[in-house]
Amino acid sequence: MNVPDHPQTPAQHAFLFADPAAHSLSPLMHRAAFAYAGIDGDYAARRVLAPDLPDAVAGLRASGILGANLSLPHKESVLALLDELTPAARAIGAVNTIVHKGGRLHGDNTDAPGFLAALADAEAPKGGLSVVLGAGGAARAAVYALKQAGHEVLIVNRTHARAQALAAELGGRAAWPETAPWSAVTLLVNASSAGLDAPEDSPLSVFPPLDPSALVYDMVYRPAETRLLRDARAAGLRTQNGLGMLAHQARLAFAAWTGVDVPVSVFLEALNPPAGDLAGAAAP
Repeated sequence: MNVPDHPQTPAQHAFLFADPAAHSLSPLMHRAAFAYAGIDGDYAARRVLAPDLPDAVAGLRASGILGANLSLPHKESVLALLDELTPAARAIGAVNTIVHKGGRLHGDNTDAPGFLAALADAEAPKGGLSVVLGAGGAARAAVYALKQAGHEVLIVNRTHARAQALAAELGGRAAWPETAPWSAVTLLVNASSAGLDAPEDSPLSVFPPLDPSALVYDMVYRPAETRLLRDARAAGLRTQNGLGMLAHQARLAFAAWTGVDVPVSVFLEALNPPAGDLAGAAAP
């Protein structure tokens, strides 16, 4: 699939490549950012099947294309199609943002810094013991970010071997849910797809007894309150869903494309109606 030509204005374009893509909130956010910045630009979500990804990425080299975001299932497979990778993207092994610079394509990962910015907004504990649930692309970004921020990280995944492999690659330790030191955990992060479009699905069969000061952060934002967050709130803990991360990673991608740092409030305000009515997942 080639990115379509745009002979008329707007003059600059960015895209989301994903499968599926129709649910994405990214066009709402980035169009608001273009308007705020006074830039003649547009952003469109494109459904790109895995076999079509090389052709779609090649189309980003055209004049007037700023770049693209990537979501499932393309964040890892795209690496071989790019000219350069930032140190973060290389270390994480996943790209969510492609930046077009003079015919060359640079791969970046704004999920990791976007996640840390969202944690700061939520006044998450700094340092301490954190547990990341999952071992896929989102979990890789979370583990990388938390290690960079000085957290001790445990990785819990339904397939323990994948947790072990991730820990060996990015740091941290793999743990079984039955033996993890839950009472010492001050940050619990769901980086799995559990709960996405399924309010009664949880990544944990039994909610654990965390430190009373703990924050439970779910990267899923559809539904706005997952079972994990409901269980955490019932235990008296603070909670946060993935909308903040979504907005911050979008802000960083937009700045990489345009050089303009639009306030994160612009991205968040574009996500009206209220969070409970929104569609999407923690990826762009």
